[in-house]
Amino acid sequence: MARIKVPRKSTAIDMTAMCDVAFLLLTFFIMTAKVRTEDPVPIDVPKSSIQQPIPENDFATISVGSQKAFFGMEGVDLRKQTLTQMGELYKTTFTPDELNRFSTITSIGVPFNQIHQFIALSADDQKKYNKPGIPRDSVSNELFNWIREARKATVALHNVQLRIAIKGDSKEEYPVIKDVIGILQKQKVNKFSLITNLGGGGTAPKK
Repeated sequence: MARIKVPRKSTAIDMTAMCDVAFLLLTFFIMTAKVRTEDPVPIDVPKSSIQQPIPENDFATISVGSQKAFFGMEGVDLRKQTLTQMGELYKTTFTPDELNRFSTITSIGVPFNQIHQFIALSADDQKKYNKPGIPRDSVSNELFNWIREARKATVALHNVQLRIAIKGDSKEEYPVIKDVIGILQKQKVNKFSLITNLGGGGTAPKK
């Protein structure tokens, strides 16, 4: 008896569901990814074998490089509140637009009497701006005041203590780092992190 041949049909796989999952995952990673912020000055941080992620809120970084000190805060509401308090301290006010613009600035490196001018610049012009660093002398006390007001704002907004890290160039002269640590100790902040390079990868605070 002759054998009946069943015609072969091509197997079709519906990829719609897989494409949907891939698109959702891609969207999730894009929305949750944090853009790496540029350092205000080139900083070659020391290496460390300890890994600890940098918090996204209630965290401040004091960057030290080229004999200058810069101050940055994580959190839009923290930046706005700290600037408002600094304005009250130095008898100046900021418009809602200035507060919104300041909330996108990741690092401050100018004397407070230049802050209005600096906020008004575009993002590109802010990068090109010749930043002299925040004065850290005992006369103006500006770096001291930025740290103190940020700490007060963190407690007022979130009822937690502000975590602070120092990000210093591995070749930076010790007196500059000593000044920063001295300012922290004046506020009885004896616990802070040091931001280091993890091998050849990213950065992590080292306690």
